[in-house]
Amino acid sequence: MVKLVLVNPQIPPNTGNIARTCAATGIELHLVGPLGFELGDRYLKRAGLDYWPYVDLHYHNSCEEFITHWRGQGGNLLGFSVTGTVNFWDYTYQATDWLMMGSETDGLPQMMRDLSTQLLCIPMPHSEVRSLNLASSAAIALFEARRQLRSLG
Repeated sequence: MVKLVLVNPQIPPNTGNIARTCAATGIELHLVGPLGFELGDRYLKRAGLDYWPYVDLHYHNSCEEFITHWRGQGGNLLGFSVTGTVNFWDYTYQATDWLMMGSETDGLPQMMRDLSTQLLCIPMPHSEVRSLNLASSAAIALFEARRQLRSLG
């Protein structure tokens, strides 16, 4: 099944909510440091509620460490960005895809954008809205991939 990658997330409640979504859907969550918080952060734990034991969590200290892991596993690395050139629902997902999102403040680092097989976007027709909340974006992307792969349970 697809995997979700958060590169340098900064806001604990966002990551906690994403972890809960991953637990509910059986999706691996890969966190790439440095993080803007400690994994023991109470806001992170609170947002994830008591679902943390059900999260298939993988932590990578750096982008380089994650890249080594990803290359060993294989699959497409799909970057999500407001400047992505392919609409996320027009992409044909594969079970081996890695859905990758950057931090709330800076988005994906350039090196991760450059490694992306495809740079996807979630369309937002209102030009005054810069981006969606990271937790919302992750849920939208995960459920579209799962819908296409017919793995909604």
